[in-house]
Amino acid sequence: MKIEIPSHVAVIIDTLEKAGFEAYAVGGCVRDTILNRIPGDWDITTSARPEQVKSLFRRTIDTGIRHGTVTVMMGKTGYEVTTYRVDGEYEDGRHPKDVTFTASLTVDLARRDFTINAMAYSPKTGIIDVFHGIDDLKAGIIRSVGEARERFTEDALRILRAVRFSAQLGFAIEEKTAAAIREMAGRLELISRERIQAELDKLLCSPHPEYFRKAYELGITAVVMPEFDRAMETPQKNRYHELSVGEHTLKTLEHVRADHILRWTMLLHDLGKPEVLSEDAQGNLHFYNHAKYSAQIAERIIRGLKFDNATLEAVTKLVTYHDFPFSISKKGVRRALNRVGEELFPLLLEVCSADSMGKNAYARETYLPKLAQVEAYYKEIREAGDCVSLKTLAINGGDLIAVGMKPGRELGICLQKCLQLVLEAPEKNTKEDLLQYYSEILKKSDNIP
Repeated sequence: MKIEIPSHVAVIIDTLEKAGFEAYAVGGCVRDTILNRIPGDWDITTSARPEQVKSLFRRTIDTGIRHGTVTVMMGKTGYEVTTYRVDGEYEDGRHPKDVTFTASLTVDLARRDFTINAMAYSPKTGIIDVFHGIDDLKAGIIRSVGEARERFTEDALRILRAVRFSAQLGFAIEEKTAAAIREMAGRLELISRERIQAELDKLLCSPHPEYFRKAYELGITAVVMPEFDRAMETPQKNRYHELSVGEHTLKTLEHVRADHILRWTMLLHDLGKPEVLSEDAQGNLHFYNHAKYSAQIAERIIRGLKFDNATLEAVTKLVTYHDFPFSISKKGVRRALNRVGEELFPLLLEVCSADSMGKNAYARETYLPKLAQVEAYYKEIREAGDCVSLKTLAINGGDLIAVGMKPGRELGICLQKCLQLVLEAPEKNTKEDLLQYYSEILKKSDNIP
């Protein structure tokens, strides 16, 4: 089988081969090319030692030379070239203590995680597929190379990577591999939160975010996100739901686009429901004030996974307002824009839509028309250019100081009150009207001079 490889990759392989070494493109780039996917990067494996690789190319970087990896620079692009190796003992469940270089490609491929990632290719030799990765690609299977328990003992992150690849490719996880995951999921405690975050993010932003269910079924979420397990085990017996909290969550993930902020919001938006579960005399289950608790849990999870502050702020705010606790009117939408923020508000509409789509038919018939009305009001407000924040208020602190107000906390209070006025009556957003409002009303307050 011949596959197309980038010209730079072909040059690196050809240079190594002409010098008397073996060289192959290896791993995910081979897998993705066979699947007609565009590889994110191209890695190369070779029988040449790191110092020999460095001697053959003008520009190299010692990326991980202790483990046999040299980055070869071709123009502005770097390609990792790694010597065939056997990994030593894994002391931390993630990295080998040392490596031993080998002359055998087969031995090198045997240390890799899954059969679909253990294929190599060179234009001269074609595909080397010792572990039948092509067969597993055709069958749609994620299977460990060799003994699954050994692979997961070496690197516990592979436990989560199996589910991530499954979601990205729409593949099943082979039975023995899945059994080993169930047995060894606890080893994920050895992995840094940043690494877990990266794998979960790729899973959620994949074409199959609902495969997060596999993480639950295989015991992974019990280790990395036990709050989700509680959600899966919490029923929702009321007129709006027919699924458990967790299954509703998984369904909402299917109805929102593959955006990092949106997918994390939907995953976390209802995790507070188990905290506030109550039952009425008729046996209906209620979750009053669950958005507040969900936002608190979302903040804890996002912080724990070491996300950036922008993600933390966006997700927690969207979770807080995912039930749209505003009146469905122009005034209500203007207030929502002010509280949520003009940048996040369009995302909130997508969150509300996905949340509705995860409910039963009655709920969809009830909420989707209301959401359409909110969207119509939002469009009208944008077209009219209504003020919804201090940055478009017709006066600022300098204007109030000019008419006698002293700088300080009270000045901010006054501007906020002016903003509340124009949220109710956007036509009042003129300098003349707002200064008159300050003079006639706010000046009477004990807190305003």
